[in-house]
Amino acid sequence: TPPPLPRRDALRTLLALALPSLLPALPAAAEGPAVFETAPALTGKDYGKIRTTYPDFTSTPSGIQYKDRRTGSGPSPETGDRCVIDWEGYTVGYYGRPFQLKNKVKGGAFADDIDLTRFVLGRGEMVPALEEALRGMKPGGIRQVIVPPELGYPESDPGHKKVGPKPKTFSGQRALNFVLENKGLIDKTLLINVTLVRVDKMVDGAFVIGKKIQE
Repeated sequence: TPPPLPRRDALRTLLALALPSLLPALPAAAEGPAVFETAPALTGKDYGKIRTTYPDFTSTPSGIQYKDRRTGSGPSPETGDRCVIDWEGYTVGYYGRPFQLKNKVKGGAFADDIDLTRFVLGRGEMVPALEEALRGMKPGGIRQVIVPPELGYPESDPGHKKVGPKPKTFSGQRALNFVLENKGLIDKTLLINVTLVRVDKMVDGAFVIGKKIQE
């Protein structure tokens, strides 16, 4: 009879068996140095769930990964510009559950910004991963952004009132917070699909929207 596995090896075996069931169907991971995902239950340990990198996504030095679904055209937003976005979010590290879906009504009498998200770039009003990703986009572009926990929603703002984007429904916020506030082994990695609808430039103290000016 073989001797029992040491406790650490036994834990590693259990993790290897259990954690793959938490992952949604995404492209195969690329080879590279092992980086472990943030998991409160494994703080200080030298093992855990290895961070997934996707070969068809671009990785930045900060740790986000992104993929352009549509490039768009025109100038990219800069600090101080107002970005108008449509977005959707998924708990990609935990069954890929949606916590925000894009607006469905487009055009005609509903072609306003009422249901879109607007914010000034560089003020820290959005999670760092999204602000970084938007700086390289152009109006009309669509970008998929993998958000690692350290560049996502801060623990100090559970209601997402200071740092967005905030889910627009109670059920969406509950789905997001279930993952963010979990103290166990749940992978807190998120996926945000963002459409940069428009970039408004500041001119003489007001934002210019095409030929219009809004105070």
